Amino acid sequence: MTLIRQEPWGLLNQFSSELNNLFDPRYLRQNKEEETTASDWVPAVDIKEEADRFLIHADIPGVDPGDIDVHMENGMLTISGNRESENREEREGYKRVERVRGNFLRRFTLPDTANADKISAESKNGVLEITIPKQEKSQPTKISVKGQGTSD
Repeated sequence: MTLIRQEPWGLLNQFSSELNNLFDPRYLRQNKEEETTASDWVPAVDIKEEADRFLIHADIPGVDPGDIDVHMENGMLTISGNRESENREEREGYKRVERVRGNFLRRFTLPDTANADKISAESKNGVLEITIPKQEKSQPTKISVKGQGTSD
């Protein structure tokens, strides 16, 4: 006869743990690469595909455009930078500060159709717009088959 240990609250504890993980910001990230890189906050992004390009809009308020690094390497587009903190004193009337400061990082794997050589980025009113043109579609080419004819 085998004894089986039964934990009546085990399933409830597991459910509670999974529910907590559901709202943990580390689990809300879209890219697993982000979890391996330390960042203090993650900018929200919108990604749109159009007929001739991809557009990425990233909310990066309070960051000087010169402090934003956008680069492409091995099919991976990386947006990173730093939002500096401000020294605030209690006497200015602030009781609570919820704006996140520090390093940020987002990474995106681009499709093969993206033209990495023509990516452009512009920051305006706290929104970074990255334009990723698509490559020209290669047109199908008819290849004629040459052969030696046989003569009888």
